[in-house]
Amino acid sequence: MKVSAARLIEHGAPLRVETVELREPEKDEVLVEMSWGAVNPVDRYGAMGLTAPDGPVPRTLGSEGAGTVGGTRMLVHGAGLGTRRDGLWATAAIVPRAALTEVPEGVDLDQAATIGVAGATAWTVVTELARVTAEDRVLVLGASGGVGSMIVSLAKSIGARVWGQTGNESNRDWLTDLGAEHVVVSDESHLETESGDLSPTVVFDALGNGYTGKAVAVAAQHGRLVIFGTSAGVTGELPLQAVYRKGLTIYGYGGLIAPEQNLARAKQQAIQAVAEGMMRVSVGATFSLALVNDALEQQAGGSVKGKVLLDLRT
Repeated sequence: MKVSAARLIEHGAPLRVETVELREPEKDEVLVEMSWGAVNPVDRYGAMGLTAPDGPVPRTLGSEGAGTVGGTRMLVHGAGLGTRRDGLWATAAIVPRAALTEVPEGVDLDQAATIGVAGATAWTVVTELARVTAEDRVLVLGASGGVGSMIVSLAKSIGARVWGQTGNESNRDWLTDLGAEHVVVSDESHLETESGDLSPTVVFDALGNGYTGKAVAVAAQHGRLVIFGTSAGVTGELPLQAVYRKGLTIYGYGGLIAPEQNLARAKQQAIQAVAEGMMRVSVGATFSLALVNDALEQQAGGSVKGKVLLDLRT
């Protein structure tokens, strides 16, 4: 079977959309007719050789997506897809059965395509690490991102007060609609002034750099700080006296090192939360497979509201 696929030929070089021949599925593998592929930072890092540098080259990229298996709608993610083996940015793919999660009624396939990475991360950091309750005051840094926007809606559904931070004024109404009581439009230099009135009991940080120190500064006594990304910079400085004098707890979450059984549970729970309306998925931009490099640039720019997707149906 011949398919079109976005292929990594050389680290750091643009991907090539090529026609490739799919092999026959082996034991415990299936053929998935792909519909959507999510574009994540980890995919971009893979193209650059920053993650999975020893993965096979050439290979098809794409670590998560959604499609159908024999007419059954499936979320596809995990099992080394896009890193140790060919991934999902193709019109069809051979995948391990272990990478499949059935999509429930009430969830569209484009929404399902975001659950393996962003959805599972949002669910885990909110419900398992921070253990947000209706008593919490939550500040979401990078609220306009794929994970941040899901956190806003999920924390609001739990009953917490939620503030969202963004660097773009145009995101204000959208974040309010997702559930943010107040939207802080600010970079790190004004974050403490703009969000200090909340005195958040939980801060979710997808940004790093100068934002992390400011998160510590605004956090309430005995608050929790959850770090799950560094899109603004991979280093930062912590005001250590504030950390111990406030009795803060700092958590770190990385989906790439999450145990498979934990990730499988998070995907099931996250996709059910979407089906029940507890967590909302926002798709900000879609690209055809032919424009995969434009999609990667868009994701890197950080200007999209929510997720960037590839439409793999044509």
